[in-house]
Amino acid sequence: MARPPPAPQCILRGVGAAVNTLHFSCDRPDPPLLFSGSTKGAVHIWNLNTRRPENVLDGHGGSSVIWVNTLDRETVLSQGRDMRVCLWPLAEGRGDVSDSLYTGSVGFCQCSLLSRGASSSLLAYASEQMEEVKVLELSSKVPLCTLKPDKKLGMVMCLKIWQPDSGEGPLLVAGYEDGSVLLWDVSLGRPLNSLRVHPEPVMSLAFDPDRQRGASGSAENTIRSWALDGQRNLQQQESVELLNPGISQLCVRGDGKILASAGWDHQIRVFGWKKLKPLAVLKCHTDMVLSVTFSDHTDPAKRVMAAGSKDQRISVWSIYNQS
Repeated sequence: MARPPPAPQCILRGVGAAVNTLHFSCDRPDPPLLFSGSTKGAVHIWNLNTRRPENVLDGHGGSSVIWVNTLDRETVLSQGRDMRVCLWPLAEGRGDVSDSLYTGSVGFCQCSLLSRGASSSLLAYASEQMEEVKVLELSSKVPLCTLKPDKKLGMVMCLKIWQPDSGEGPLLVAGYEDGSVLLWDVSLGRPLNSLRVHPEPVMSLAFDPDRQRGASGSAENTIRSWALDGQRNLQQQESVELLNPGISQLCVRGDGKILASAGWDHQIRVFGWKKLKPLAVLKCHTDMVLSVTFSDHTDPAKRVMAAGSKDQRISVWSIYNQS
């Protein structure tokens, strides 16, 4: 008989608004941290040892925070619906915005960060022209390229930038309103390949650079996976149908073993990444699950998953974390 799904390790309360986005920073010495962004414009910094917020950052004027990331242990990035990306230096207990970038985008497309060492990081984001993606060098704010499809695909909905192991220039994959996924060469500023994956807008995507494989979801009840072949052509792979429609977010764990989905039906689903085999359905939220992510612990036994919901709570789970 199958084992029942586990209960969450803990529930983090006190955000006071729907939780749009989550990001872990656990690869440095204690304490392990979890960053959350809410619809009220606040970024909470959670100490996972005490399970309490260490700090609350408020720099988006009450506009919803839709993406949070870290440049290093001392610098946080947050993207808001106020069309700004804010930089927060946290050293010595500081909590004020040190710099910001105007994106002009009124959509919900989350930024993507490519860290290339201590002094160089690339930021990709949807621009004021909502079908365009802009890429810039973050510290200097020097633009690298603007990526605009040759044909009308609608607005860009989600994106991911990464650096291939081959040593060539960065690549970027983006999902669009017409259901297409495009692969871009950032250095050349041109598309390499495209694939019509969904009949509806691509609401979320996850990409695994180590395995050259991605997955995407939409308002339908299907998660679809796709991969890059040796010539960097996008090829459709496995898909899995869900009981209920609507995927808010997808995330592949760093070891490439499992994929998690945040569902409109209040549930978190876990799949084997290799074949999209359903492994677990986790139920603890009372409203739409908006975000899901895995921790970056170097010790596999300490890895956890977190999910944020419209019910204003964050659930933290320890699942499939045997080394």
